[in-house]
Parts: sequence; C-alpha cells; structure tokens
Amino acid sequence: MKSTQDVESKQLNVFEKYLTLWVALCIVGGIVLGKLAPGLASRLDAMAIYVGEAPVVSIPIAIALFFMMYPIMVKIDFAEVVRAGRTPKPVLLTLIVNWGIKPFTMFGFAMLFVGYLFRDFLPGMDLLKDGSQVPLYRSYISGMILLGIAPCTAMVLMWGYLARGNQGLTLVMVAINSLTMLALYGVLGKFLLGLNEMPVPWQALLLSISIYVAMPLVAGYYSRKWIIRAKGEVWFATRFLHILTPVSVMALLATLVLLFSFKGETIIENPLTIVWIAIPLTLQTLTIYLLTYFAAKLLRLSYEDAAPSAMIGASNHFEVAIATATMLFGLSSGAALATVVGVLIEVPVMLMLVKICLKTRHWFEDRLKGMSLREAVVHLMDEVAGLRLEVERLAQRLPAEPADAERSPSRR
Repeated sequence: MKSTQDVESKQLNVFEKYLTLWVALCIVGGIVLGKLAPGLASRLDAMAIYVGEAPVVSIPIAIALFFMMYPIMVKIDFAEVVRAGRTPKPVLLTLIVNWGIKPFTMFGFAMLFVGYLFRDFLPGMDLLKDGSQVPLYRSYISGMILLGIAPCTAMVLMWGYLARGNQGLTLVMVAINSLTMLALYGVLGKFLLGLNEMPVPWQALLLSISIYVAMPLVAGYYSRKWIIRAKGEVWFATRFLHILTPVSVMALLATLVLLFSFKGETIIENPLTIVWIAIPLTLQTLTIYLLTYFAAKLLRLSYEDAAPSAMIGASNHFEVAIATATMLFGLSSGAALATVVGVLIEVPVMLMLVKICLKTRHWFEDRLKGMSLREAVVHLMDEVAGLRLEVERLAQRLPAEPADAERSPSRR
C-alpha cells in the first residue's frame, strides 16, 4: 500500500498542498500592497451597488468571490443525493453534527477564547462597511461564527480520498450540505451573530446567500449538466475542471491580498492576532472531528463511512465564510480576517486528521457487525459500485496503453 505522503503528492495540486504557504505569502503581499498603494483596496471596495447611501455589494469583490465559489459548486454532483436513503445513519450523523452541534461549539470556543481569555490581547474598534463601530474582538468572533455555520468545503473530497473513505458518501454529503446551507445558513447566522451583538440586516444576509451560495450553486448545477451532456464526464473532469481550477485559485489569492492590504497595520502592530484566532479554530476542528469519529464508532459504522463523516464535520467551507464576511462587514473588517485564518489552518490540521484516521482504521475492522442483512447487502453493493466506478475511471484515463492492458490485465 502506498504511503499517505505518496498519495498526497499525487492527488493534491500545488495550491492545495501548499495552501498554508500561499496564505502566508498573501499576508506579506497584502501588507506590502497596503504600504505601496494604500488607497487601491479602498477604491475597489468602494465600487459598489448602493442602497440609499450604504454600499451593499462591492462589484470587483463580488466578481472575484463568485469565481472563487463557482468552481467549487460545479464539482458537486447533486444526482448523488438520491443515494442518501441507502445509507441513512452516516448521513443523519453528519447533518446533526454539522447543523445541530458544530455552529454552537464554534460560538462557545470563540466566546471563551477570543471573547474572554484573549480579549485583552485584541484591543481596538473595528469600522464596518455600514459605518458602525464594534469592538475588534467581536468582529473576530463574527468571522469564526461564519466559519462554524459553513461546513464541508469541496476539499473534503480530497480528505476523504486520502483517508481511504467512501467517496460515494462524501459526494452525497457535499451535495446535501450545499442544499441545506440555503435553508439554515441565514437562520443560524442571524441568530448567532445577534448573540454576538453584531449588526446584521436580514436583507444583506439574504443577498449574501443569494450571490455567494445560490447563484454559484445554480450556475454550477446547470453548467455541469450541459457540459457533461455535450462533452462527456471524462472531458469535464480532466479538461474543464483542470482549466477552471486556476481561475478559482487566482480569485481567492487576489481577495486575500486585498484583505491583508487593509489589515496590514493591525497585523504589524499585533502580530499574534492570527495565533489568538487560530487556537480556538484548531480546537474546534479537533473537537468536532473526535465527536463525529467516536459517534460513528458507537453507531457501528464502517471505517469507510466513519472517516469521511468525521472529515466533513471538521472541515469548514472557508470560501463561503470569506464571501459572507466581506459582504456583511466589509473587506477591511476583522470578521473577514478571522475567516482567512480558517484557510491558514485548513491543510495542516486536516492532513493530521487524515493520518489519525489511517492509524485507527483497525477500530472498525468488523465492518458488518451489528448490521441487519439489508444494511450489510446495501453496504457491500456500495463497495462493489465504488470499485467498479474507480476501475472505469482508470480505464478511461489510460487509453494509450492497450498493449500493456492486454498482456497483464491484473495490473489494472
């Protein structure tokens, strides 16, 4: 069996593998940009659609964030949702953790650490895009809340793969979480941000969900169907997504550079700000992972279902959180900065959790124990279907070696 490092090097692209490094470079680039062209980010943020005298949507930032979100949504196969009923236990576990537990544990960690223990290390006021001022620590807490109510980034597909999990379940849960987000993101955001005493008008929150969740989701769904129908699934996966991924990367990096050009002075004056935010975010990720993983064990789930369930709960949809924080509070807000810290810790923490999964795989060895006959048959059918799909994809991606395939089919 190949080592985890070998799989990572072959499956993670340069951006994903070194995501923490790119964010660190964006911090440096943003600080330099803020010194050399201090008004650039402000002018871009001011090119907005106004309601009355209040800027509602920054046009350049909205374009950048849409292109950051669309490639994520177009990867989601919503046809997989129909398979959810075949394996209800892992699906229900993930939904309960993601929407019934995770938002509130994030709120608790944020209030405990940033709102109490680290509060004196985060002085100052934050000027929001509507002109109001709030304590800076409350703005940071708001960004953490937005991370907590946005579970399951598309990168979880990679974490599930690296952990040797059930990719079918991962696809199902990415699709279901994206749909659930349309209904619960606004409700939970309004409630928890209200508890944090942040001004959040319903209109702005709904507009944010519409622009940064609903629009990319609808565009991704229909364009995916059209492209696969016209060009085929192999072309879509190997050509279209290959071209589209750099667009998403550039949009994210450009947004981060602009954000840090605003917050450069804050970071220089208080360089440990990122550390104070990263500590509770890391503890939150570990807590949700362990809670879901042990719950999966108690529910007698197979390892292949337990691993992605835990990964989905631990991962944050930082793209949605960044977009929403920028929309609600402005690119220069502490909330936007806090969401970026989520990007900073995503890869190293999730890779650590992948290794924990692989080292504890033996906990779930008796995979059929406790299953009814029907559940066992469904589980084995899913395993066979997954293997068949993997073989078909390998066969489609290796058409240039027919002679080798005929001489030694066992190697395939």
